[in-house]
Parts: sequence; structure tokens; C-alpha cells
Amino acid sequence: MLDAEHRLLRGEDFSTAVRTGARRGSRRLVVHYCAGGSGDSSPALVGVVVPKKQIPLATHRNRVKRRIRGVMAARLTRLEPGSRVVIRGLAGADGASSAELGRDVDLLLERCRELARRGRRR
Repeated sequence: MLDAEHRLLRGEDFSTAVRTGARRGSRRLVVHYCAGGSGDSSPALVGVVVPKKQIPLATHRNRVKRRIRGVMAARLTRLEPGSRVVIRGLAGADGASSAELGRDVDLLLERCRELARRGRRR
């Protein structure tokens, strides 16, 4: 489970990460990654959203969110201090295993980091 200190809670933090961060997607997930500053020592924050339009049933949306949070809890040590990550679940995430979601997260985070290093957003 994702500790409270690593959860992205404020709406403005979500908006900032989505607007200014690098974005990459697959058929299951979209990752928005905003790298922390060089002197930033705050913990990395992760937010998960699953739109009702993508997955209409609340039980399925909640299952997808729990799985993504679990996947990210195992990967927190790989995130730079001060970074902000928003993961959006898509319809393909409903029914996907945690292993499949983990592979998608790893691939998309690496692609987002590469974009951020090059200074490009998308």
C-alpha cells in the first residue's frame, strides 16, 4: 500500500503534474511525470485517477486504483525526490493483472524520464 506521505492529494498538485509533466501512455495506463528540482528533498508523490467514463463500475475502478497504488508502492525507491507522478487508468486496465500493470508502469515511467531529460513534454 502507498504510504500517506507519498500520496498526491491536492487538486492543484494533480493539475501541475498533468499540465507540466512529461506524458506517455499505453492501452491500459497514462503516466504524467514531473521531475523534482535538484535541491528538492521532499518525498516523491503519486496520484492515481480512474475516470468513470473509462471504467463505469465503482468496484472495478477501485480495484484498478488499489492495484496501481500497490505497484507504485514497490517502485517508490526508483523515483527521484520531489517528483510528482499521476497515473490515469484506462479501460484496458480493468481486468489486467498487477504484473501487467507493473510492466506498463515501468515502461511508461522510463519513457517519461527520457522525455523529461530531453526537456520535452510529450
